[in-house]
Amino acid sequence: MRRFSKLCAAVGLAAAAFVATSPAQAGYHLIRWQDSGLCQIWDESIPTTPWPAGSHRASPTVATFLDALALKDHALKNGHCTW
Repeated sequence: MRRFSKLCAAVGLAAAAFVATSPAQAGYHLIRWQDSGLCQIWDESIPTTPWPAGSHRASPTVATFLDALALKDHALKNGHCTW
């Protein structure tokens, strides 16, 4: 029984180390609501589509939330989105 416990502990530590070192796969992009012109940062790891309908994708995918925030700031300054 001790061998099994040690094996389980070793497998758990190996799995934790693998998960901690693998990069996150989340991406972000802007969506723009057609009725109001409001732009919102959308997390692509959310498995649903924006609700209610009436939005479209307004930017390419970026890797981090801060990059998406910079895209939103740029779109606001250029008048592509409203606050």
